[in-house]
Amino acid sequence: MADQSFLAWPFFEDRHRQLAATVRDWAGDRFGETGFADHADVDEDCRQIRSALGAAGLTRNAVPAAFGGMSETLDVRSLCLIREHLAYRSGLADFVFAMQGLGSGAISLFGTPEQKQAWLPGTGAGELCAAFALTEPEAGSDVAAVATTAELDGDHYVINGEKTFISNGGIADFYVVFARTGDAPGARGLSAIIVPADAPGFEIAERIDTIAPHPLARLAFRNCRVPASYRVGEAGAGFKIAMATLDVFRSTVGAASLGFARRALDEATRRATQRKLFGAPLSDLAGVQTQLAEMAVDIDAAALLIYRAAWTKDSGAARITREAAMAKLYATEAAQKAIDSAVQIFGGLGVTKGSVPEALYREIRALRIYEGASEVQKLVIARAHLSEAAS
Repeated sequence: MADQSFLAWPFFEDRHRQLAATVRDWAGDRFGETGFADHADVDEDCRQIRSALGAAGLTRNAVPAAFGGMSETLDVRSLCLIREHLAYRSGLADFVFAMQGLGSGAISLFGTPEQKQAWLPGTGAGELCAAFALTEPEAGSDVAAVATTAELDGDHYVINGEKTFISNGGIADFYVVFARTGDAPGARGLSAIIVPADAPGFEIAERIDTIAPHPLARLAFRNCRVPASYRVGEAGAGFKIAMATLDVFRSTVGAASLGFARRALDEATRRATQRKLFGAPLSDLAGVQTQLAEMAVDIDAAALLIYRAAWTKDSGAARITREAAMAKLYATEAAQKAIDSAVQIFGGLGVTKGSVPEALYREIRALRIYEGASEVQKLVIARAHLSEAAS
C-alpha cells in the first residue's frame, strides 16, 4: 500500500499504527500479488485463511479481551485497519476476517457470560466459524418484513423459515439468527437466537454463487429446535441487537472498500507510468491525471469519514448510526468509481479475467448492497438529519 500517511492522523494511537504495520506485512507475505487469484475451493480456502488469521492473532481483534480478544470492547479502529489492509491484498481474506466479527458481534455486545464463553474464544482463535443470519427472500433492507418464526416450546425455541445470501453459509459452526418471536408487530417482534450448525431441523438449502466467489447460502429451518437459553438479549430486542451490531461493523465495510480503492489507485498509477501511448507514458495525459487525482481525493475523503466514525464509537458513543452510514455510503460508492477508473486506465487488460482490476471490479460490487444498500444509507442519513433539525 503506497500511501500510509493517514496513519499519522489524530484518530489513531501508536497501537493502531503498529497493528496496521503488522497486518500490512502479514498480508503481503501471505498473499503477495496473488491474493485476488481465482479460488478453486472457496470453502477450503476460507478455512485455511481463518486458521492463518487465528495463528497470527488477528481474529482476536474480533472478540472482547475477556474471551480471548485484544481489547476490552470491540475496537472499531482496529477492525477497520485490519479490513482495509486485508482487502488491499485479498478480498477473500477480508471476507473471512469480517465475518468472524460480524457473525459473533451480537454475542460480544449482548450475550450472557455463558454464551460468550461458549462461542467467543473459539471465534477469536479462528477455530470456530461465525455467521450473521438476517436477510430473507422477502426481507433484505426491510428488516420489519422478516418472516422466520421462533416459537417457545417448553425450554426450547422451534424455528421455521428461510434465510438467504448468508455469508459463511455452509461452513459456519454457528449462526446468529433473527426470527420473529411474536412479542410485538414489525421490527419490534424480532429476537436473536444462536443456532449451532448441527441443530436438528437446520439445513443448507442451497449454495449461492456470486461474481466474487464467497461462501454464501440459503438456510432452511424446519422445526429447528434450540435451547431457549441460546436467545441473545431480551425477547423482542432482535432489531435493536441487529442495528447495534451493524453500527459497529458498517464502518468496517467502508474500510474494506477503502482497501480495494487504494489497491486500484496503486495499480492504475503503476500502469499509467509504465504504459506508453503515442511515445509518452499514459500519465502524461491530462485525462489520466484527472482520473488519478479524483481517485486520490475520494480515497482521502472516504478514509476521513471511516475513521471519524470508528474514532467516535471507540470514544464512547452509544450509537454512530449516522456516522457509520455516511462512511459506508461514501466509501463504497467512491471505491466503485475508483476501480472503474483503474479498469479504464488498464484498457483491455482491465477486463481480462485474472487481472487485479478485473478482480477488484467483481469484489467491490456487493459492498454497495450488503449491510444496508446505498439507497438505505441515504435514508438513514436523511432521517438523522431531519431529526436533528427538528430538535
